[in-house]
Amino acid sequence: MVAKISLGNSLYGALSYNGEKINKEKGRLLDTNRIYNDGTGTVDIKRAFADFMQWMPSTTKTERPMVHISLNPHPDDVLTDAQLTEIAREYMDKMGFGDMPYMVYKHTDINRHHMHIVALRVRTDGSCISDKNNFFRSKEITRELERKYGLKTAEREKVTPETPLLKIDPSGDLKKQVASVVKIVGMRYRFQTIGEYNAVLGLFNVRCENTDGRVNGREYHGLVYFALGEDGQPIAAPFKASRLGKFARREAIDAKYERSKETVSIAPTKEKVARALSECSGKEDFIARLKEENIDVVMRYTSEGRIYGVTFIDHNTFNVLNGSRLGKAFSANALEDRFNTEHPQEHFPAPVPEIPEEEGTHHTHQSDSETSSPDADPSVSAGHSHDNDDYDYDLSLPGFEIQQGRSFNPDEEAFIRRMKRQHRRGRKP
Repeated sequence: MVAKISLGNSLYGALSYNGEKINKEKGRLLDTNRIYNDGTGTVDIKRAFADFMQWMPSTTKTERPMVHISLNPHPDDVLTDAQLTEIAREYMDKMGFGDMPYMVYKHTDINRHHMHIVALRVRTDGSCISDKNNFFRSKEITRELERKYGLKTAEREKVTPETPLLKIDPSGDLKKQVASVVKIVGMRYRFQTIGEYNAVLGLFNVRCENTDGRVNGREYHGLVYFALGEDGQPIAAPFKASRLGKFARREAIDAKYERSKETVSIAPTKEKVARALSECSGKEDFIARLKEENIDVVMRYTSEGRIYGVTFIDHNTFNVLNGSRLGKAFSANALEDRFNTEHPQEHFPAPVPEIPEEEGTHHTHQSDSETSSPDADPSVSAGHSHDNDDYDYDLSLPGFEIQQGRSFNPDEEAFIRRMKRQHRRGRKP
């Protein structure tokens, strides 16, 4: 059995997340301690919050007065509600929460049924239940419970840079899949902008976007992640980065950008791209030649079909490189001129660009829409639910407001401005 423990300060958010889920018949309330339970398996969220607040001290120095725990038995373990309730009570007693107010929920929105527990960790006198060595204490307790109830041992899957990367399966646990893709991509690849980051994430049907919002009156800047279908459209509500893990947060990704600047090597990829460009008979042949070299090409197009962005993903060196970072000859404009002009040059071999002996590693060109992210689907936050076992809070909960940032394609905008200037010059006498 795997236990996930999250400390927080949004009691109402945790109660809403669990209460709304089970009230939508995606689970049921199994048990409560010192909190009213009408026995129907549903929850009056406002009543539950009021009951919890009766036990909350008027003053406390604890910044995170509540705890949100998920208990996840092995998928092969089939347990009754009575057994799950007994296991939850024993776990809370052994963790030191036996006398604290808490609620135990059973989630059934995925095939693997599991429990969520929301509890206060601050006593009425203002003292707090320590979280010291939570992980080790919890692991010892879950092992003890496994032996007592004859349960199978369940461990968190360990993710390494060698872990296979797979596209999102819409029928599976979306949160778990997105988290796995994000973690492995961050461990394996080097990228310097969100555009390059999204280019490699997109190969596995994941997208990242910058977000700005307010939580409890405080402004923040973060990231959200989308699970995508084969058409590139979101198939569920976005996942807040913190729900996936520290590795997915803005701070971690920004740090990745900086580390990549110091370690990326352009020359090996540039040489192969230059050769493919000089020998290809057209765009499709260009893409196919690089595919044989284990390099993916991600091209972005305007609504008129013009190439405005290109990114090369080298699976040999694990470098993700915007076209203009390789050089002008590999930029979106150059490829547009080569492949999409009225008189395409694809019948004439392009010269291989000169490659210096030492490539600089600090190029910061972002002309191929590297600072842009795809437009958010307006239906995302309204019509989809999470098929996952989240132990954090749903994005739609009160007190957690996310505003999707407007996407911006600098190259497309620059191209439009350039065309307007040319048009104006053409009208001059």
